Order: sequence, then C-alpha cells, then structure tokens
Amino acid sequence: MAKVNEITKDTWLRAMFPEWGTYLNELIEDEVVKPNTVALWWTGCMGFWLKTDQNTNIAVDLWFGSGKRTTKTANMLPGHQMANMSGGRLQQPNLRVQPHVLDPFEVKKLDAVVATHYHADHMDIYFAAAVLQNIKEPIPFIGPQESVDLWIKWGVPKERCIVVKPGDVIKVKDVEIVALDSFDRTCLVTTNGYEPLAGTIPDMDQKAVNYLFKTSGGNIYDAADSHYSISFAEHGKKHKVDVCFGAFGENPVGIADKQTSVDLLRMAEALRAKVLIPLHYDIWANFMSDPKEILAIYDMKKDVLQYQFTPFIWQVGGKYTYPTDANLREYHHRRGFEDCFEEEQNIPFKSML
Repeated sequence: MAKVNEITKDTWLRAMFPEWGTYLNELIEDEVVKPNTVALWWTGCMGFWLKTDQNTNIAVDLWFGSGKRTTKTANMLPGHQMANMSGGRLQQPNLRVQPHVLDPFEVKKLDAVVATHYHADHMDIYFAAAVLQNIKEPIPFIGPQESVDLWIKWGVPKERCIVVKPGDVIKVKDVEIVALDSFDRTCLVTTNGYEPLAGTIPDMDQKAVNYLFKTSGGNIYDAADSHYSISFAEHGKKHKVDVCFGAFGENPVGIADKQTSVDLLRMAEALRAKVLIPLHYDIWANFMSDPKEILAIYDMKKDVLQYQFTPFIWQVGGKYTYPTDANLREYHHRRGFEDCFEEEQNIPFKSML
C-alpha cells in the first residue's frame, strides 16, 4: 500500500488517467463482430470507432484533449470561430464534461485515422503520435485538405496522408469511405488569426467533409458538425443510409453551431435513414442538452409525418451494433451481477436483504 509521502501529482495522474484505463480498448479488441453487422463505439464529442466483421478498425474524429482549464484567460483567440460568429470576445466556458474513455497509447489494431475537419475537438495530436509510435503498419490519415495540412504540421509523414473532397471514394480493406459535402458553416467562419471575411467565399471542400462508411453490416453516415441543409435530401437520394450521426446541442444566445432536435429529425428524414443517433451534446459544458428532447419531439411527429427511422440515445463508451440494435431507443451500460446467487452469500442472515 502506498504512503501519503510517496504520492505526487504525477503519480495521481498516472494512476487515475485516462479515467477508463484500457477497459474500452480491451472491449473493442476482444469484440468479434458477427457477419453482416457493424459495431460502433462512441468515444465522446463526435468521435467514434467502427469495426467490421472482417476485423477492420477505423477511428473517426477521435479527440483526447480538453476544454477550458483555467479562468485566467480573459478572451477567445483572434479568428476563433465563436468570436467571428458572435462578435463576442470573452472566454467561452467550454469545459470538457466527459471523461476520457479510451487510451490512445494502448491502441494496438487500427486500419485508418479519419477526420471530418480540422477543429481542435475533431483532430488530436496525441492520437496521431500514438498511432505513429504504436501501429506498425503505415495506415492512412484521411481527411480534407485543412486536416491533412494540420497533420503534416504536427509531423505526420505526408505520404501517409490522403486528401479527400466530396465525391472521392477511399477503400480501407472491406470498408468503402465516400466523402460527401459538408454543411459545417462554423468551419466557414474559422480563420487562422483574425482575417476579414466580409465579401469572401470560403471553400468548404478544403475545410470539411461528411462521410458515408459502407460496410457489409450497413452504411453509416457521419454529418459531423454540419448544420441542417436541404442537401441532406440529395445525399439520401443518391446513397443508402442506415445509421446517421449528427451534432446536437443547446446553442447559446448569439451562436448557431449545433443542430437542434428538429434539425436532426429533419436530417434523418431527408437522408432516408433507419436510425438517427445524436452526438456532440455530451462534451461541452456550455452546449449541453438533453437528448430526450429528440425522443419527445419524435413521438409528437412520427405518426403524422410517418417517420421511417428510429432515434437512439447513446452513452459515451457504449457499443451500438447495426442492425442488431436497430429497434433500441436508449442505451445503458452493462449493469453486471449476471452471476448473482451462483455462490453462497456471505451475510449475517438471509432476511437481512
């Protein structure tokens, strides 16, 4: 047993961080995906892990950073998307709410790193370093131009990076990754330092993409940080979408960054999806929202609009298997104690409990 005089801040951090240790790493490694299904794990924010029945593993928008860590910084950085959007300058209180559920330096099997865009909560230098250090195969880093530029700036070899734009198709083993138009208008008002944007036409295709991951178990559409767009209907007509992810959250006054509950229902309907899964609402203290709002409005509208999809409310660190879980509405982590009464109880007397 350790003694208090042996404990330091460093020993505390090493013993307690990341909060889940390698628990989720082990669950993902040990998962044997059944034929004609696809397994997904939510790692927080818009990050998710995809694993197929052919043992293909793809990490999308994994992020191992933090939000605000001190009150001492008074203002946002010049060019920050929220400063540009709102005309505000005060520090936004975007504290990270969720724990780190995956250990990036204990990832042992991976076939591709994928980014939708270059915002700080969708790309991660720690994960890039862990992949380069620990994954023996020269797996690709896939993303739009701005994401690739950032990876290269961090030191990821240029030859490992693949730039995608809408319409491009990348094959990673048995998974076909289709890059599609992004509708992330927050990305359009992000600048590198202050740059006047009035009268300019930023190039979305350089900054962000949406993706469709085609697998033998179903097609997963990642809208990432896209706002609602009528062009979701075009994607839904041109592509078969089984599960769609969208960024949900309660936008503060003066901000239009996340999709609302109504936006997400419209998105799922337009995409002709079978399952809608909201993400992103979990991570920032100042954007948190109750996803059961989506269920409530869905129940109000599903009959009159004859919705052909089901919403699913996930939990960070949880697994979702499609199509096995297609009819579920809410997730709960494993509750345990399946082996109760298989051994003799150790209690004073039976009527105690």
